[in-house]
Formats: sequence, structure tokens, C-alpha cells
Amino acid sequence: MKNQPHPTNKLAQRRRAGLTALAALALLAAPRPTPAAAATLYPPWQNGANDDATKRGFEFTVPEVDNLADFHGDPMTAKLSLYVGGNYFFAMAPLVAAFETAHPDLKGRIYYETIPPGMLVKQIEAGGTITSGNMTWTVPADAYFAGFKKIQALIKDGHLVGPAVPYATNQLAIMVPKGNPGHITSLADLGRPDTRLVMPNPEFEGIARQIKAALEKAGGKALAERVYGAKVADGTTLLTHIHHRETPLWLMEGKAVAGVTWQSEAMFQEQAGHPIATIAIPPAQNVTAIYAGALVKGAPHSDAARAWLEFIRSPEALAIFARYGFKPYKE
Repeated sequence: MKNQPHPTNKLAQRRRAGLTALAALALLAAPRPTPAAAATLYPPWQNGANDDATKRGFEFTVPEVDNLADFHGDPMTAKLSLYVGGNYFFAMAPLVAAFETAHPDLKGRIYYETIPPGMLVKQIEAGGTITSGNMTWTVPADAYFAGFKKIQALIKDGHLVGPAVPYATNQLAIMVPKGNPGHITSLADLGRPDTRLVMPNPEFEGIARQIKAALEKAGGKALAERVYGAKVADGTTLLTHIHHRETPLWLMEGKAVAGVTWQSEAMFQEQAGHPIATIAIPPAQNVTAIYAGALVKGAPHSDAARAWLEFIRSPEALAIFARYGFKPYKE
């Protein structure tokens, strides 16, 4: 006789299926923006200010459908190509503007990407070639930026050329829709079975490791496993590919009521006037990330890359980071 599922397992399966169905119905019931509102709801949110090209040509941007929000500038004429882990995509426009003031020969000739750092490594390994939708292009990186430990590891394995250049730090926060409809007050609340979450995917995004560490500080391994295990299985935790774009968007669309991001991202959303609010995480439960960069091995524009690495830790650059809650790195 074949083994029959235990009645308790059957009950758990039915419960998970029911919760998944409820989550799906909630997504279908989420209000859709009007066409007029879509331009402000969907990325890119900076209305061309984060595009470093000086001659934009024919404008073809369709919110939600065709926007390539994490690719900036003209790849055909670039004299400096930066691969930037996307945790501060919103700070890149003023950083580039300040750098170009000091290096006018590079004005309009800087290309940068702000997809997750792990994906950028895959692009480096592919020789700078990337495909998005039907479009494929190649822009080898000159400098790469991510977490300090990641930079050190990539120098050790030969992807990057030292030294590593640390420059800023950041901490986590809980992002919620304005009005906090889920009544979230702490990390512990994220474990509630009726609370729909949007969380960074551990497969793609390094921030997930820090989030798990913070969850463990707040509620032990049980809380971390609930948020990233049971709730993923039953559909009440949605996993992102690019947390700094999808998290606020899905919150504004009503797909979830909370998500953990870097505090700087939540600050940017509030500064942009989006209906997003921030729930602070106590220092004892929080973690600190250190951002760093380094030259990419075989960089086509190594002199320009070194100039950017020097600039990124300058008082002018750090003042721009401070607008979004970043703090200078101190050894």
C-alpha cells in the first residue's frame, strides 16, 4: 500500500492553497492607476533627470511597458561606464552632474547601470553584454560598486583591480504605503500570517542576507524562516528581482502592505512625493551596509574610472549621499 499523506499535511496544503488564492484575489482587486497617474506611479520616476545623454533624440518611454529604468546614458559614445549596485539609483543623477562639472570633457559621455550587484557581475562575466526585452547591447564596465565585502571578494578572484574604495554606509527600514494600512510597527509584525509582504529575492539581491540577519535579531530564526519560507510558500511574501523598483511600486499598487529596503530608498520615495512611509528599525535589530567600489579588470577607460573612484568619497559626493540618509564611511 502506498503511503498516504498525513491528515495534518493535507490540512496544511489546503491552508496554503487557500492563502495563495486569497493573495491572488487581492492582487486582482488592487486598484489600477489611471493613464494620467501611470506616468508618476511607474518607473522611471525622475522624468529624464537620471539620463546622462545630452541629445535624447526621439523620446519613446511608455510607463510600465517600455522604460528601461536602470540603464542611463548613451552606450555608443560613453567614455566612462559605471556598474552601480542599484541601492542608490536616485543619487546617481546629482552625482553625475557634480562629477561632470569637474570633468566637462565627460559631460554626456557617462553610461551607468543600476541593476542588482549580482546581476552586474554576470554582465561583467559576459563581457559587458546584456539583454533587456528584445534589445541587446555591449558596454564593458570601467568601475563596479557594491557592498565592501563583495568588492573585496571580486578583487581576490580577479574580476576587479584593487584597492577597494569604501565611501558610504546605510541601514535598513520598513517601507509601507502611506497611512500604514497593515498597521506595521516592527519587524516582528512581518511574520503575521495575514500580512502581505514584498521582499528582496535572496537569489538576486544581497540585501536579503542583511534582512534575514535583522529578522533573526528581532524574532530569532523562526521569524526569518517564516518571512522567507512559509510566507513565500503560501503567497503572502512576494519576492522581487529589483527591490528598489518593485517594492515601492507594488506597495503603491496595493499588492502588499510592507517590505524591507534600505532607509535611503524609503527616504527617496517620500521626497519624490509618492504615497510611501517609513517605519524605523531599532539600532539593536538593524544592520549596517558599507558601500565600496573598484576598477574593473581590463577597464577600457581606467583613468576616468579612477577619477570617479576618487570623486565618490569626496565631501561633495558625500553631501549628495547625505540627502538620502547615507553616512560617510569611517575606518
